[in-house]
Amino acid sequence: MTVVIGLTGSIASGKSTVSLMFDEFNIPVVDADKLSRKVVEPGKKAYNDIVEEFGHDILRDDQTIDRKALGTIVFNDEEKRKKLNSFVHPAVREEMLQERDYYVAEGFKAVVLDIPLLFESDLAHFVDKVVVVYVDEETQLKRLMERDDSSREESLSRINSQMPVSEKANKADEVVDNSGSKYESYKQLEAILHRWEII
Repeated sequence: MTVVIGLTGSIASGKSTVSLMFDEFNIPVVDADKLSRKVVEPGKKAYNDIVEEFGHDILRDDQTIDRKALGTIVFNDEEKRKKLNSFVHPAVREEMLQERDYYVAEGFKAVVLDIPLLFESDLAHFVDKVVVVYVDEETQLKRLMERDDSSREESLSRINSQMPVSEKANKADEVVDNSGSKYESYKQLEAILHRWEII
């Protein structure tokens, strides 16, 4: 029986760092962010829908979508953002479930669905267990400002546009507190996988 683990966190919580750790335990990871790039490659249905909706101005010379140009259009326009998501999200979900089912069929002990907006998008029913990567809000803010070289105000507004990481932690089956060192986070993850009898 394959355990499907949902991995989520908030911006600058270090979810990607923890995601990479599953490699050490030979547990495959299906990454929603990577799939969201794959489904908008030229020729894919979501790509065609996006170009039809937003026009050819969002394309680079090589006909790939300029994510920055598209982001500028949808960032301040709720309707346009919803429209974009209506093309991308179903395509990502479809790919994600295909990959999940492949690993289940192959008999892996576990597979991870790495989904940044797991709770916000109501996708928790796709998984058996949820791990939230947690950092306290001050650490989160500091890391985001350093990572993106952004001001306190910009960083706070991005953090506040998501569900608070503390709320996510309350909904989780297990939490990795990523406020310390990578090694400390690794040991927490290892302990969780032992408890779940995956390793």
